[in-house]
Amino acid sequence: MKQYLLSVHFVEGAPEPSEEEMQTMFRETGRINDEMQAAGAWVFGGGLRSPDTATVVRNENGATTMSDGPFAETKEHIAGFWVLKCADLDEALAWAEKCAAACGPVEVRPFDDLSQA
Repeated sequence: MKQYLLSVHFVEGAPEPSEEEMQTMFRETGRINDEMQAAGAWVFGGGLRSPDTATVVRNENGATTMSDGPFAETKEHIAGFWVLKCADLDEALAWAEKCAAACGPVEVRPFDDLSQA
């Protein structure tokens, strides 16, 4: 079984969902999480706080620096993710389709072979 990262994207400046829409997203995402776990595909998943809570740690020439904010200045940020065990990309894409219906755009990326040894 290969592992895949399914990441949910938030677009800065996009209209904010209403409280009712957010509750629907949470409910649907929870239902899909339960389905993934029951199917044995679930490895790990979680939501992330907003990018302004990030701390970037760098090490250059043996000196460590830390700065507030996201690593990259961009309008798109990862809002949450799942790590899944799937037989193949088609299975991962089927899960992503369900996730995207629940909470918006989802990017699917396989882990490299070294990560799965």
